[in-house]
Order: sequence, then C-alpha cells, then structure tokens
Amino acid sequence: MDRIQELAELILRHGPTEGMASTMMPRLSLIRANGPTMPVTSVYEASLCLIAQGSKRVSLATRTVTYDAARYLLVSVDLPLVGHITEASPSEPYLCCKVDLDLSALADLIIAEGGPSCRADLPVLAVYPSDPDLVDAACRLVRLLDQPASIRTLAPLIEREILYRLLTGPHGPGLRQMAEANSRLGQVTRAIAKIRSQFNKQLRIDDIAATAGMSASSLHEHFKAVTCMTPLEYQKQVRLQEARRLMLAGGMSAGEAGFAVGYESQSQFSREYRRLFGAPPRRDIERLHSSTSFAGAL
Repeated sequence: MDRIQELAELILRHGPTEGMASTMMPRLSLIRANGPTMPVTSVYEASLCLIAQGSKRVSLATRTVTYDAARYLLVSVDLPLVGHITEASPSEPYLCCKVDLDLSALADLIIAEGGPSCRADLPVLAVYPSDPDLVDAACRLVRLLDQPASIRTLAPLIEREILYRLLTGPHGPGLRQMAEANSRLGQVTRAIAKIRSQFNKQLRIDDIAATAGMSASSLHEHFKAVTCMTPLEYQKQVRLQEARRLMLAGGMSAGEAGFAVGYESQSQFSREYRRLFGAPPRRDIERLHSSTSFAGAL
C-alpha cells in the first residue's frame, strides 16, 4: 500500500470526524476537515505537518505557502499564522498528521550526531517535497494508536527517527541553529517561549532580552526578522488568539476572556480584537459558531 494512502486510512480510523484532536501521544495530533475553511489566525507550535489528503494554505505576513500530500510543512518556531484549508470534501476530506517538535530531544540528537554547525538563513515557515522515509515513520507513529501498550516504549524511538529525518533533510542546518542555545534562532526561540508562558502578564522588553541572552535592540531586530513582528506584537497576537479560544470553546464572555488574557481595558481589548479578526468579539464568535468551516482550520 502507498504510504500516503496508509497514513490517510490511519487518520480516518483514529482522527476526529471534524477538527483537530490530540492523541495518547502528547506531541501527535490528527486533523480532519470535510470542506474548505475560512482563514483563521492561530499559533502554530514548532511542528511537522504531513497532509495525507487535501491541501492547505498558511501565511506569515507577506509569506504564503501551500502544502498537500506531495509537500510537507515545517514550522521551526512557534508562529502566529493565518491558515485555511483549500481542498476538502465529505467524500475526500482533508486529513493531516501534526507532530510537534521536541526541542530537548532535538538538542540531544544533535549532540549525539555531532557534525559542524553552519549558519543558515532558512525560513522558519517552509514547505518541502514529500520524503518517503518521513511519511513511513509517521505511519508507524500513528499506527501505535492500535497498540496503546507499546506507545510508552516505541513512540519516543519513532519521534527520534522523525527528528533525524528532518535533521538530514534540506532544513537540517536551520533546525541545528534553532536547537543551539547561542545561535540567533536559539535565542529568539527562548524569547518566544518566555512570551508564550507569560503572555497574560505585563512583560518588559529588557526581561525578555535577558532570557534570550541578547540586548533589547538586538532582540527587537532578530525577533522581527524571524517572526515578522516585534515581541510585544507577538504577545498581543497570542493574547487575542487565546481570548478567542476561551470564548469559542470555553463559553466566556468578551469581558471575562479579555481579563483572563491580561487586558485591563475592555475597550482596548475590543479594539485590538477587531483589528486582528475583522469583527468585535461577540460578532466574531457568533460568526464562527454559525460556520461549519471553522473547526477544520484549527
């Protein structure tokens, strides 16, 4: 059986009927959509996305990429992206396997493999031609859902193989820089982690820069080069996306959600929410609830 076809059948068997679902493996998610979706802004963790059927388009500022069964997506750092599924139907739904990157395991693998580090200005959002070995490893990872007792022992081994395949692929130099603490990308990765872990607090640029091991001016320059936004703009996007999730899935009011993500002013929250999502909070959530095309865009 063709490996992509096998991956599609595994996602159909173990995935949700619509939307994205986590699995017994914390870094593995399965996604299905039965039709095209509207563009939705959300934070994509550093991850590998393998589509078994259908296609999707994602954008970061002016950079847009499309991926499908012939091309996989690699996101090297956590990024707020706009994504929407472009090809899907009830008879041929969009099917995707998402594997979040374990940065600790990646660093350990780099140390074990050795080899010189090299400067790489590869994009942190990119698509690459499908790799049969990578798809095969993904199939074996998802297939473990048929053998829950084997997950604890075998899943880390297969995830390590997936990381190895990525390191030996065209994006290997970029991943090495991401995992190296003293590289610019490694420093920006630490800054992103601090912002995401404390997004609902008042953060000072100097504190973020200290965590990254950079000066404030250097952080601003390199953070924007990687993410296409400043650290505070990044925090704002994370806040607003979390507020949207709390209202949509958690049933919070706009006031409750705004306060929960760190806004003290309801008018500022509504103003910035509308600027990002194109509508005030209540109207946006009503629109999403009435849309059958939203869940698959997550």
